[in-house]
Amino acid sequence: MGRSLFADDGKLQKGINQVEDGPQARFFPPSESVMLLPGTYKNKVAFITGGGTGLGKAMTTTLSSLGAECVIASRNLDVLKKTAHEISQQTGNKVHAVQCNVRDPASVEAAVNQLVNDVGLPDVVINNAAGNFISPSEKLSPNAWRTITDIVLNGTAYVTLDIGKRLIKAEKGATFLAITTIYAESGSGFVVPSAAAKAGVETLCTSLAAEWGRYGMRFNIIQPGPIKTKGAFSRLDPTGTFEKLMLETIAVGRLGTPAEIANLAAYLCSDYASWVSGAIIRMDGGEYVSLAGEFNGLKKVTQEQWAIMEAMIRNTKGS
Repeated sequence: MGRSLFADDGKLQKGINQVEDGPQARFFPPSESVMLLPGTYKNKVAFITGGGTGLGKAMTTTLSSLGAECVIASRNLDVLKKTAHEISQQTGNKVHAVQCNVRDPASVEAAVNQLVNDVGLPDVVINNAAGNFISPSEKLSPNAWRTITDIVLNGTAYVTLDIGKRLIKAEKGATFLAITTIYAESGSGFVVPSAAAKAGVETLCTSLAAEWGRYGMRFNIIQPGPIKTKGAFSRLDPTGTFEKLMLETIAVGRLGTPAEIANLAAYLCSDYASWVSGAIIRMDGGEYVSLAGEFNGLKKVTQEQWAIMEAMIRNTKGS
């Protein structure tokens, strides 16, 4: 196993994680090493929105380490430049920083123009830009709704359609990946704009997987469960109150890591996954199934309590 590319992220994870993992987590330690072979992405260009921090930075680091020439985009050019320099120093491969506000079609067009001028049309496009916050739905303003849906759904559509049209014209194939969430499937209270927008992203991607396969394009989705990154948790769990509750609902007893998502993303966007398209892959440590099962709460029942209940059940007569 190689050295982890995410040593600093591990320190961040430990530094902001004040809640102990479940005892079963010892059976499921995260592997931080890059999974694919060196050179897997040699001569490939990857465009990653939201690439300056969090999951975007992790995916960029992994793709760059595998040989990709990466272009990262977000609104904050200073953060992007710092991240691009850091990753380039680490992997030895060039990382480009392009300013882009995905909410604005004109900004997206300008960013894609710069991408094409600098490195050419991409082989990989990762739609990772996101926005979210917790709020009772009755307190949402039209502007709050629009802010999230513009970033998540409209931003993904603007990027995908702009690049996709250029790829079709150039007769060049590519792989698209969207990062959503497990509640895109189930829905969730208190994050309704995000839930609705992420569900739309999934439908966008599965629809285009069917329609644009003829042009050489694949589309897949990763639904991450809880992954503690500083930016996301500052908006979704500012007091840290809910982290312990989340751990109790995750079957493997721990949060995910950016490196784990990055390895899955690297596989899905690689030639090894050329027969994978239209897939929605849940990576959440078993959280979704734990929350979904009506009787899963019985895992809290002790052996002594089971013995009492079993005796009661045996003594039950009739229907």
